[in-house]
Amino acid sequence: MTELADVFGDDGALAAVIPGYAPRRAQIEMAQAIANAIAQGQHFIAEAGTGTGKTFAYLIPAILSRKKVIISTGTKNLQDQLFNKDVPLIRKALKTTPFKASLLKGRANYLCNYRLEQALNSAFGYSQDDARSLAQIKAWAQRSKTGDVSEVADVQDGDPIWFHATSTTDNCLGQDCPAYADCFLVKARKQAQEADVVVVNHHLLCADWSIREIGFGELLPDADVVVIDEAHQLADTASNFLGVSLSGKQITDLCDDTLAEYLTDAKDMPDLRAACENLQIEVKDVRLAFGLELRRGEWRDIETSPKLVGALESLQKQLASLTNQLERASIRSKGLEACFDRAEALDAQLETLLHDNDGLWIKWYETYGKSFSLNRTPLDIAKEFRGFMARHKAAWIFTSATLSVGGNFTHFSRNLGLDAAASQRWDSPFDFASQSLFYHPRGLPQPSDPDFTDKVIAFVLPVLEASRGRAFFLFTSHRALQRAAQLLTGKIDHPLLVQGTRSKAALLDQFKTLGNAVLLATASFWEGIDVRGDALSCVIIDKLPFASPGDPVLKARMAAIEKQGRNPFFEHQLPSAVIMLRQGVGRLIRDVDDRGVLMVCDPRLLKRAYGQIFLDSVPAMQRSRDIEDVRRFFADDLPSPTQSSPAANP
Repeated sequence: MTELADVFGDDGALAAVIPGYAPRRAQIEMAQAIANAIAQGQHFIAEAGTGTGKTFAYLIPAILSRKKVIISTGTKNLQDQLFNKDVPLIRKALKTTPFKASLLKGRANYLCNYRLEQALNSAFGYSQDDARSLAQIKAWAQRSKTGDVSEVADVQDGDPIWFHATSTTDNCLGQDCPAYADCFLVKARKQAQEADVVVVNHHLLCADWSIREIGFGELLPDADVVVIDEAHQLADTASNFLGVSLSGKQITDLCDDTLAEYLTDAKDMPDLRAACENLQIEVKDVRLAFGLELRRGEWRDIETSPKLVGALESLQKQLASLTNQLERASIRSKGLEACFDRAEALDAQLETLLHDNDGLWIKWYETYGKSFSLNRTPLDIAKEFRGFMARHKAAWIFTSATLSVGGNFTHFSRNLGLDAAASQRWDSPFDFASQSLFYHPRGLPQPSDPDFTDKVIAFVLPVLEASRGRAFFLFTSHRALQRAAQLLTGKIDHPLLVQGTRSKAALLDQFKTLGNAVLLATASFWEGIDVRGDALSCVIIDKLPFASPGDPVLKARMAAIEKQGRNPFFEHQLPSAVIMLRQGVGRLIRDVDDRGVLMVCDPRLLKRAYGQIFLDSVPAMQRSRDIEDVRRFFADDLPSPTQSSPAANP
């Protein structure tokens, strides 16, 4: 522990590189606990409230262990922040402990030189905007050292044109690719294998583990230490990757790539082109058979619909036809051979989805604007994940600000099979009692009221007036968000920002810049958002965030728990909602100088017995049911809404 004291102390290594640094007891205790777990090769669950400085609390002992370390974060944005901001600062502080760090993302985040050249030389042609975007990507590619598509400011991350300039596991040619020697993904993987610290994200970690059960050997180096940050997200991510998912888009992408190869190497095979075009029609017919509504539904909706059964049988026959044509054409080129392999894999997946009725899986579907997906998800991943950890003898560290429910880690541990893991929690060092107010007005409508949102707005308007805007209004459904946007337009004297009108990053930048805006948002803004200072002084939550009872995956899991004689509401539904609420509440106080009001508009908080579990799981704030207390809270002299107060410590 001498090394840790030298790093975190008043005159330690961090104090030397961070102006205004002051030691935090919780951060030091967490670092010591993680250092012990690493030294003993044990699994450890660490919950650290906002402001603890958990990133440095796990990074520094992991690096000082001088072992091979993998850090997995919840999102690519957090991954970039950790690698580009936190790691360089630690490297500067730990001058006597040099280490090599590497950033590794999924293949879709790296430019594929081969596919870019194919797109630029395509006989199909592109729209003027797409052609301009491809030219911008080409210009960037000639100077990029990493090939990370996030470097391209002129072409947005979600632009469909990236499909033509990146690869997937389906269309990658591997070592047969003529551009293999210059492959950015291969270079990134090689750097990861040689690094002491590799920063990945949960999607990459789970993809490498679960889709092919190949573990770290293919993409990631064998590690002595695995740190899972934002660990509350891991079970859902792992569940998605352990299952099988087949989308209409995957099939149409296969058709597009096959047609491109046909035009280059198989123009004398008209049956191949016809099979592609017929399959594209079948995909559209399946989407139409699902109806116009966008929804997630149970598999029995398919089984009881002759129209859907017929459409999917036709899809399967036409996919088999394309597979047969591609088998004949596969000797023509590596590209056609790759398309054949993809068609075979998709055919096998569709067969599994349509005809496998194993009770260990949940089958469901989802519809989108122009596509659909068929899915098979495991009922329980605990056994699989426990086996995964057993195959990779590392010290596994799980950390987040929200892992416990009422101080208990049972829900998190059970989901991942972490029966033998030690656990500890550290509360936020912020003074919530003086920095915040929890407002829960009397007379709120019941969530089941069809006019719930309309009635809630009447309670929200005086709060927004008192806070002078500067608020996140968080919803549990897009429908409620849209209704609130209609009702608030023209009724508040502050800028109104609505999720979906611009990109998430653009909305967040605009919110911070304006300093007095009201942002309406759903799930993606409940967590991973850091707005420090006065720009965010109020968080309003419309309902307790219970998952939709109609969700097919939730219904199946709750039924399975009930069959085992357990209580699905208290063991699954309630803990998940508590953790989600804690994430939403966590947006409010992000710094020692922040002040703010939390408003929860759901009367079940006090009228149902389980409401106390929610109350016990949020910080100890002042509480009030009187709007005058909110007005008095905001009546204190505040800095200019455009000012902010960044934290001195990491």
